[in-house]
Amino acid sequence: MTKEWNTRTKLVHEGTRRSQYGEVSEAIFLTQGFVYDTAEAAEARFLQPGNDEFIYARYGNPTVRMFEERIAALEGAEDGFATASGMAAVNGALTSMLRAGDHVVSSRALFGSCLYILEDILSRFGVEVTFVDGTDLDAWRTAMRPETRAVFLETISNPTLEVIDLRAVAEIAHSVGATVIVDNVFATPIWSRALEMGADVVVYSTTKHVDGQGRCLGGIILGTREFIRKTVEPYLKHTGGAMSPFNAWVMLKGMETLDLRVRAMTDSATHIASALEGDSRLNRVLFPNLPSHPQYEVAKRLMKRGGTVLSLDIKGGQGPAFKFLNALKIMTISNNLGDAKSIVTHPATTTHQRLSDEQRAILGITPGLVRVSIGIEDQDDLLHDLKQALDAI
Repeated sequence: MTKEWNTRTKLVHEGTRRSQYGEVSEAIFLTQGFVYDTAEAAEARFLQPGNDEFIYARYGNPTVRMFEERIAALEGAEDGFATASGMAAVNGALTSMLRAGDHVVSSRALFGSCLYILEDILSRFGVEVTFVDGTDLDAWRTAMRPETRAVFLETISNPTLEVIDLRAVAEIAHSVGATVIVDNVFATPIWSRALEMGADVVVYSTTKHVDGQGRCLGGIILGTREFIRKTVEPYLKHTGGAMSPFNAWVMLKGMETLDLRVRAMTDSATHIASALEGDSRLNRVLFPNLPSHPQYEVAKRLMKRGGTVLSLDIKGGQGPAFKFLNALKIMTISNNLGDAKSIVTHPATTTHQRLSDEQRAILGITPGLVRVSIGIEDQDDLLHDLKQALDAI
């Protein structure tokens, strides 16, 4: 890791490996296995592979390793393990370290699949999970126990954009020896340094901003070298959640423009959120950098900027929200985010539809809530598209 390089340089050059052909663009090593010169060499590699030695693509691959080293350098982590998807990263980070009798404390405002892992999967294997209001520090303190092994949270929640005081939660968790696992997707590695704020482990769905062009699934778990290689790697290499070499190559190409894209998208999101706030057809505009945001002061402390996603709560509920979505001409209805294309979704009927009405109400996911992921299109075109769709209601 070359710490003296700045972000954009790291995003282009960190982790680069070149073959004997001296290629400029990173090579895709599309291979399942690797050849050993002798039986003794195979034995030695299985006992202790070197930094540039590989055994099987499920364990590691040169293209995947370039991606792991590059994003670890960006995040300031010692190491990382790339996974097949963002949810494979969330599941791998949690399941690899937990066993029956352990206790986890989690914020309750989470993506639907994260809730499924915590509520349904971990409980099957004897792990108890306590959910708290992530913005209530007293609730975090009360929930901690001697057997609390981990806390889990989204730095900015999906889709209501709650901002959790990560530094304070980390101090509370570390007081009982718990590991702090953070999903930092909405904050992005450009605007948030979660490890510096006290997180022990950071996970990303690299499907989102890192790829950034709607092509491939991917995820990453970042942390200390000991945690990645002694806890995460044994679990993932035997359970099969590894990233493919082709997807890793796509992610490497995405990283070259990550800083440029996130900055442009954030500029547009900020402009649009400010322009729409106060519109009579909206109950509220949610965006972390708006002074009206409930955790505005926390967001200023924890993040350089507000991110690329905003949420609109449309008056009248689902009917008007659907009319709004159907009237959009530039923005696409889909359930991804962090894409170069602007994307909108209706969480109550898509990403969070499995929750009960009561659960959605507790989380603030109203029938009129629409999540808007801002892309790299012209910001004035996007604002006009949103306004004409509001007019269509």
